[in-house]
Amino acid sequence: MSHTKPISQVAVIGTGVIGASWAALFLAKGLDVVATDVAPNAEASLREFVLAAWPALERLGLAPGASPLRLVFTPDLAEAVKDAELVQENGPERLDFKQKLYGQLDSLLPPNAIIASSSSGLPLSQIQLGATSHPERCVIGHPFNPPHLMPLVEIVGGAKTSEETIRRADEFYTSIGKKTVRINKEMPGHVANRLQAALAREVYYLVAEDVLSAADVDTALTYGPGLRWGIMGNMMLNHLGGGPGGIEHFFKQFTGPMTASWKSLGSPELTPDVQKKLIDSVHAEVGSRNIEELEAERDELLLGLLELRANVA
Repeated sequence: MSHTKPISQVAVIGTGVIGASWAALFLAKGLDVVATDVAPNAEASLREFVLAAWPALERLGLAPGASPLRLVFTPDLAEAVKDAELVQENGPERLDFKQKLYGQLDSLLPPNAIIASSSSGLPLSQIQLGATSHPERCVIGHPFNPPHLMPLVEIVGGAKTSEETIRRADEFYTSIGKKTVRINKEMPGHVANRLQAALAREVYYLVAEDVLSAADVDTALTYGPGLRWGIMGNMMLNHLGGGPGGIEHFFKQFTGPMTASWKSLGSPELTPDVQKKLIDSVHAEVGSRNIEELEAERDELLLGLLELRANVA
């Protein structure tokens, strides 16, 4: 059991797509949020996003005291983090930028404040070199987009991250309803993006080779394995795929055919011509729908799945 005081005040650095979504979630969980961004109109865009996201967050359940009014915005970094117990950093994916920022945060924050990065690919061992005084409190807390709806957070430590920081980060994200995975080794892209990349490579290959259209490959995924993946992951589905014999029988039965099929998987080159073919096929699938309509469709179905999972948990 942890004896650490629960985190109640969070600073959000960078309020683009990911940062704004984090801010909305933190507010929905009853936290005080101070956000900062130097981009023009950042505050107005952030507040607009939070209000737009609030009905979905209400459907999923608000914490006592949750309110968009608990959001404070300031363009001043020092002002934003002065009382923060955790900083969720969503800056550009540039190592020089992050190292400089972490040096500033290291000097501004007390030693027990956690600095968590949403970085999707940069290794924390390199980022935390900027935090020369207290690199042990730096950690990756990588969400899946949009963070206010998608439960996954990948937790990755760097070479100098303490186990105490890993534990506290895990407790924090779990306390706000996230599903965390601890990644024990730094890998480019962490884990979930690597899984996506493996699938995307084959999807692009199949469309580029005129095996099927973008619409049909998306149908194959969403009404085939993707429908199951929203319920159970690959390993558990393999266990069920083995019938009464479970995973042991699955490997006995399918190792040969499965490994043979790996040899035929594609490695497409995304040349300009291939990209055009993919783009044209996607626009044929999209038709007259715009981005906002597609996002609304995605989020409505996602909310339904999340509500269903909450009811059977």
